[in-house]
Amino acid sequence: MSPTPGAGRASIETRTGQAGIGLAAAPRTDAGRSPASRLFLALLGLLGVLMFVGLGIWQLERRVWKLDLIARVDQRIHAPAVDAPGPASWSGITAAGSEYSHLRLAGRFLGGANTLVQAVTELGGGYWVLTPMRTDRGFVVLVNRGFIPQERKAEFEQESGGSAATAVIDGLLRMSEPGGGFLRNNDAAGNRWYSRDVEAIAAARGLTDDVAPYFVDAEASGVEGWPRGGLTVVTFRNSHLVYALTWFTLAAMLATALAAPIIGRRRRQGPAR
Repeated sequence: MSPTPGAGRASIETRTGQAGIGLAAAPRTDAGRSPASRLFLALLGLLGVLMFVGLGIWQLERRVWKLDLIARVDQRIHAPAVDAPGPASWSGITAAGSEYSHLRLAGRFLGGANTLVQAVTELGGGYWVLTPMRTDRGFVVLVNRGFIPQERKAEFEQESGGSAATAVIDGLLRMSEPGGGFLRNNDAAGNRWYSRDVEAIAAARGLTDDVAPYFVDAEASGVEGWPRGGLTVVTFRNSHLVYALTWFTLAAMLATALAAPIIGRRRRQGPAR
């Protein structure tokens, strides 16, 4: 039996119509979100913007603090040398308030107590030579006499470091460096030192009476030879402005992302024509 004329066209039209109904009924991508969920996401984004702005402001405040610290340290370094602080002042010594103060020590170096601490300077790899000095005021200060290269290690390990004559040392106050350095811990038993840990060095050398909690980096003596003083590097990392700009940029990007859907809806709605 031959098909009824137009039956194929009617079937196609029926299927097309059904497909059209299905397409028309398909929801938009954002239709599934309730007003409450959209509000929650908006508030979450706003919180992120405020957080980024807050972090940027905090970095600007840190930058002001760091610039003030740099100015104060520079003033200390170039000020006339003052007497090294004694026991009555030790409890008030802090890195922020005291480090890099320009000091003067007078006394005699104690014998048999050199400590070589691994160092890297502009002269290459080697060691700092730390020798205790008993000041003419009675207390003991570890003095970093300066740098020696690797090939001089044995010479200064054998040197007593002591002297019966009175010495006068000008230098910079430095805070103790506990623990170690170069990703290694100090090994007092093996006499291997990677940081200038005043307390640990004093204990290893049997220094128990009135040892200052700081050490002194000696200035250059002006005399050729070793140890070589005056190699203190005074640097402060100050990247706070870069960090602040990064946080503000993230805040601006997130704010733009939050505003984009609102602007898009308004453009789509537009004025009626």
